[in-house]
Amino acid sequence: MESCVAVDREVEKVLSKFNGLQDHCVNTIDDFIFSIENIRKELAAGPSDGPVQSIQTSVLEQSIQRVLEATWRMSQEHKDLHSTVSKVGRTIDRNFVSEFSAVFTESAFEKEECVELLNQIICEHFLRQGKLDIAEALNEEACLNVDSAEMEPFLELHRILEALKRRNLQPALSWVAAHKDRLDEQNSGLDFKLHRLQFTEMVASNPHDPARVLQYAKQLARFAEKHSKELQVLMGSLLYMRQGVHTSPYAFLLDPIYWDEICDVFTRDACALMGMSVESPLSVSIRAGCKALPPLLNIRQVMQQRQVSGVWTNKDELPVEIDLGNEHRYHSIFACPILRQQSSDVNPPVRLICGHVISRDALHKLSTGNKVKCPYCPVEQNPDDAKIVVF
Repeated sequence: MESCVAVDREVEKVLSKFNGLQDHCVNTIDDFIFSIENIRKELAAGPSDGPVQSIQTSVLEQSIQRVLEATWRMSQEHKDLHSTVSKVGRTIDRNFVSEFSAVFTESAFEKEECVELLNQIICEHFLRQGKLDIAEALNEEACLNVDSAEMEPFLELHRILEALKRRNLQPALSWVAAHKDRLDEQNSGLDFKLHRLQFTEMVASNPHDPARVLQYAKQLARFAEKHSKELQVLMGSLLYMRQGVHTSPYAFLLDPIYWDEICDVFTRDACALMGMSVESPLSVSIRAGCKALPPLLNIRQVMQQRQVSGVWTNKDELPVEIDLGNEHRYHSIFACPILRQQSSDVNPPVRLICGHVISRDALHKLSTGNKVKCPYCPVEQNPDDAKIVVF
């Protein structure tokens, strides 16, 4: 963040200097145009066949000299502007590292299946964005063999989301009706939320047609068991149809936040139905990489300065702990407090009889015969009494 702020300061200097130079040039040119126009009018007022007076010649020479001086001064100011612009480039080079080879594994994508997997993730990302032409081009050039049947769910998802953003609920309602049984298995509330939005839109847009709204309200009866309180609120809004729901105590039902919510709910439930994550794996990976890269570059620089670059030899493990925030925490992770290693299937966490948890490798290293002393409390116990902990 500090690097971005430093570059932003230099950019602000360039913009300020450019705007000042532009204003100065415009004002100078306007002054010259005004002065030359006055001289031309003065010459035109005199006799057409008479000689130019000496004072007029002097004024013309002075004007020409002023133009030459102003031109030279502008060229110098333009050079100064170029100097300020070049500082932006140097600031970017100083604050951002363009060489990342020290923090990535060169063999990560040597295997053909890894390259294919990466191309599939990129293709899926473009399909999620509705960019069919790019996805098809990548599918053809990378020989992914993704047929149109696999692409259609992504395109349908994108079309419905675009319709929801335009406040058109019909495509989403049709999709929910086609997948009702599977959505019920997920205990989804999407169906009710869509019909609630449709009902409030009808109440707001049909103040003089209550019969039509009441007819539609009959479709909400099937939600009475699970959403009785919400239905009571919806029915209460009918009392203010003629005078306008916008100015009634039920105006909150028309809050635009409900349209943002329905887009999020539809995306979540549709992705769950299709067995996909809500967010694109490519987007998540890029965001995580952008957060992890600065500390990795910093630790690499420190290691090189202290000539201990050999410490980070295994690039499958990070040399420092990197906190990506709650948004990137998808499951529980246990790191052994003794060996500072993340648990795995071959090295699971184990609970001692005293209640403290360490890794199984640490347990073996601490064991002496059939005894082990807890590293946190003086309780001695049998290593066989430790139980594997499953998160």
